[in-house]
Amino acid sequence: MDFNYELEINADPEEVFAALTVPFQIELWSGYPADMKAEEGYEFSLWEGDITGKNLEVKPNKRLVQEWYFGDRAERSIAALDLKRDGACTRVVLRHTNIPEEAYEEITEGWREYYLGAIKGMLEMY
Repeated sequence: MDFNYELEINADPEEVFAALTVPFQIELWSGYPADMKAEEGYEFSLWEGDITGKNLEVKPNKRLVQEWYFGDRAERSIAALDLKRDGACTRVVLRHTNIPEEAYEEITEGWREYYLGAIKGMLEMY
């Protein structure tokens, strides 16, 4: 199953990209240690291994494409995040494809509430 989502964050694309890729920043909004580098081919782990995958495409402050691992699945689950400056804000456009049906509700709620929603909350606090 696929999930498309857009969110406006009152922050620069550089700040949003850092919140997606810098371990210290990820720990601030997620509350958990993060293993992440803004490098193509880097295998990452978030939320104590609840989310694992590989960075496929890294364009600083513009685009992050990741494969998310869901066990032994034939089709790859790809999460693509595009960041677009919109005045003083950044528009985040997410397209996450091939989410396993049994994980769909949890993943989509996670994106809205605990992932992008948490980044928005952290960056708009200041």
